Amino acid sequence: MTVHPTDDPVPGDAFSCNAVEMQIIARSRDLGGFAVRRALPSSRRRLVGPFVFLDHFGPSIFKPGEAFDVRPHPHIGLSTVSYLFDGAIVHRDSLGYAETTRPGEISLMTAGRGIVHSERTGLEDRKHGFSMLGLQAWVALPQSLEEGSPSFQHYEAQTIPEHSAEGKTVRVLMGSAYGLSSPVRQDWSTLYVDVALEAGAKLPVDAQTEERALYIVSGEVDLAGDRFGVGSLLVLRPGDALMVEAMTTARLVLVGGATMDGPRHIWWNFVSSSQERIEQAKEDWKQGRFTTVPGDPEFIPLPEV
Repeated sequence: MTVHPTDDPVPGDAFSCNAVEMQIIARSRDLGGFAVRRALPSSRRRLVGPFVFLDHFGPSIFKPGEAFDVRPHPHIGLSTVSYLFDGAIVHRDSLGYAETTRPGEISLMTAGRGIVHSERTGLEDRKHGFSMLGLQAWVALPQSLEEGSPSFQHYEAQTIPEHSAEGKTVRVLMGSAYGLSSPVRQDWSTLYVDVALEAGAKLPVDAQTEERALYIVSGEVDLAGDRFGVGSLLVLRPGDALMVEAMTTARLVLVGGATMDGPRHIWWNFVSSSQERIEQAKEDWKQGRFTTVPGDPEFIPLPEV
């Protein structure tokens, strides 16, 4: 996906739960009937571990003839992590990969020094209509790999470790947690966990990971007397363990990892530890120097601002 500018909401009052460092309300935007909430980046917090971008799209209903279409666009210096709860997205990239991401699966595209991809609706869904709900995250690459070779990996749903007990289902998408370890490639210490909770179920969150945040996809949860709903990104204080209780049926993700090896510049779809490198990427896209996506001649022009 691509970055769209939106204003950050005004921060609210202090919380009862000391473990919550800050609450970021995801900025919402309607892209022609397609709702997108952006939790990261924010003016208040640029990264949580390696996570520099977190988009929550849907739930949305597309009628027959309607489609989700993100034309070819470039990336550098990051990996995109696409994860769906509902619907399907057809990924095509300049390496020649064409893969459909479905619920429970993970598509990991590592941009390195540069890649171009599109994200579109498949022909059958265009014909019959479909619903869509999912997340796309960007994780920054360590400085040593920012100019590495681009790549793409797809992980089937059954390869993602999962455990259900006491009213909760935990799926470890990246990294290790709750006694499970994901096979998904990580180039930096990364934590990404999908959690489904029944009303009244509790989720412990330990303090082992250096930087952590909880994002509420659906429902409402309680942390030490404070209630949080859909679109809340709760950045947690380092070193504090806590317990999350679901007030309703709820879905949330735990994201984070080790502190990155320095700050990152983010402009449009480009992430880099060097502002000069981003300026080069802008010019390269403007001048048509990126490799194109086979069979998809359209493209998103470089933004004017």
